[in-house]
Amino acid sequence: MSLSQILTPSIQKAIQALFDVTVEKIEFQTTRKEFEGDITMVIFPLLKVIKSNPVELGNKIGNYLVENVSEVARFNVVSGFLNIVIADSYYLNFFNEIKDNTKFGYVTPNPEDKAIMVEYSSPNTNKPLHLGHVRNNLLGYSVAEIIKASGKKVYKTQIINDRGIHICKSMLAWQKFGNGETPESSNLKGDKLVGKYYVEFDKAYKAEISQLMEAGKTEEEAKKQSPIIIEAQEMLKKWESGDEAVISLWKMMNQWVYDGFAITYKNLGVNFDKYYYESNTYLLGKDVVQVGLDKGVFEKDPDGSVWIDLTDEGLDRKIVLRSDGTAVYMTQDIGTAIQRVKDMPDVGGMVYTVGNEQDYHFKVLFLILKKLGFDWASSLYHLSYGMVDLPSGKMKSREGTVVDADDLMQDMTDTAKQISEDLGKLDSYSTEEKAKLYQTIGLGALKYYILKVDPKKRILFNPEESVDFAGNTGPFIQYTYARIQSIIRKADFEFSVKTNTEELHEKEKELVKQIELFPEVIQNAAHNHSPALIANYTYDLVKEYNSFYQSVHILGEVDLTKKVFRVQLSQKVAEVIKAAFSLLGIEVPERM
Repeated sequence: MSLSQILTPSIQKAIQALFDVTVEKIEFQTTRKEFEGDITMVIFPLLKVIKSNPVELGNKIGNYLVENVSEVARFNVVSGFLNIVIADSYYLNFFNEIKDNTKFGYVTPNPEDKAIMVEYSSPNTNKPLHLGHVRNNLLGYSVAEIIKASGKKVYKTQIINDRGIHICKSMLAWQKFGNGETPESSNLKGDKLVGKYYVEFDKAYKAEISQLMEAGKTEEEAKKQSPIIIEAQEMLKKWESGDEAVISLWKMMNQWVYDGFAITYKNLGVNFDKYYYESNTYLLGKDVVQVGLDKGVFEKDPDGSVWIDLTDEGLDRKIVLRSDGTAVYMTQDIGTAIQRVKDMPDVGGMVYTVGNEQDYHFKVLFLILKKLGFDWASSLYHLSYGMVDLPSGKMKSREGTVVDADDLMQDMTDTAKQISEDLGKLDSYSTEEKAKLYQTIGLGALKYYILKVDPKKRILFNPEESVDFAGNTGPFIQYTYARIQSIIRKADFEFSVKTNTEELHEKEKELVKQIELFPEVIQNAAHNHSPALIANYTYDLVKEYNSFYQSVHILGEVDLTKKVFRVQLSQKVAEVIKAAFSLLGIEVPERM
């Protein structure tokens, strides 16, 4: 139970006893640094129902709390704010209650509650994963873990875009220029090999456009009349009609990509519970269109196309079925959402991790599903995020200038290696231990740098800045965790007993207060779909610990009772760091 929850009924009782007034809500805020106090009650709202000046009102309530509430030690009033100082005994009791709880902060799911499905990654099978996919995967995975920790059952899923003209471009280029090349013969990951031929197609396409324009065609005519694009369109038609040779080629090359993706996902530390494939879902939703027409949700135009008019909601008219009877992406997304709930009836909400360029699409999708009458449609959320830029500029996949996810992870590991070797603290490590540590630091730096930023904000990613061992970075937090492990290894005395210390050093108290916030931070991060709240909480905890570390003796403390408590406190901080970082998908090293 939080301080505000403990104090609210006592303050309500005080107001009733002192002024014969019933107040339903008490407003609290964090005490400002320049004032003494652990929590602050805002007095101003009470002036609407109690005729008094704020200072007098605050003093009366404060005196009542000191006399009647054991957790309150003293108070001070500043203008319209009652700053309440909580007794050390409260924090010591709290710490003793949670010190052996290895699941502190986590809520066990209620089996009767509806599950949440989190969709992320959702790549195309014509190229490897890139930096943009990295942010998508890290956000989706972390949000899934946070929602799970908050007490919900979670399914992680993705829909793989494995059909369409872009897939045929890679297939056709491989047929034309590949000479039977395979991942094994080229020693390339399958996704990289297929991506190579996507780039080759674009080169050939541009060359043909130039030739046609030199022959007198306009650019628009050249783009349409290029032989290679016409061949790709023909291949797509063959795929849609079930041509055996095309389907066989498609299956082979897609499998190369899936195998490549699996390696990247493993290295990135993300996973999925269920996969959907656009080749299976692209016809879904067409049957729902008739249901929508019958309900009056959709309307049919004279040409046979079907639309929904959302102008009353501040949006526009949106097509859901073309005049030739073919579906659009919106139709497919409607059908896929419905299919997911059919597949997993316990799903009561979905989170879509998709870039902010699709904000409008998801507004329309969610509104259509609500109008169709699905109760779970009110629990749909678009985890919209900004793009990731590099100092060198934007990425262009058709030209082969993307920042490849595998290369990025390797670069981060190499950067961590260089900086760690420059610091010269790894002489006692084996080669294998060093390699593991470099990867842990490098990936931790990458993940933390991306996840500490609010999802909606655009990121300028600076690899070297992210691996700094000082400041708000992953390695800085990992180093603090490793430092605590060193303290615990050196503690050659029994420290698992219940602490009997009677009063707290100011730095001890601040550290316990920071630990106490962890469960609330998890709930807030789940509610807001924001790993940044977890990341920045962890940084604040580490800053508080380092201030504690610099201010008091731990292993050098003479008083055994205090020494035991400080080692226990250090151990709990390490546990919370590890738990928080696991929600971000980040590992922590035992030594650094």
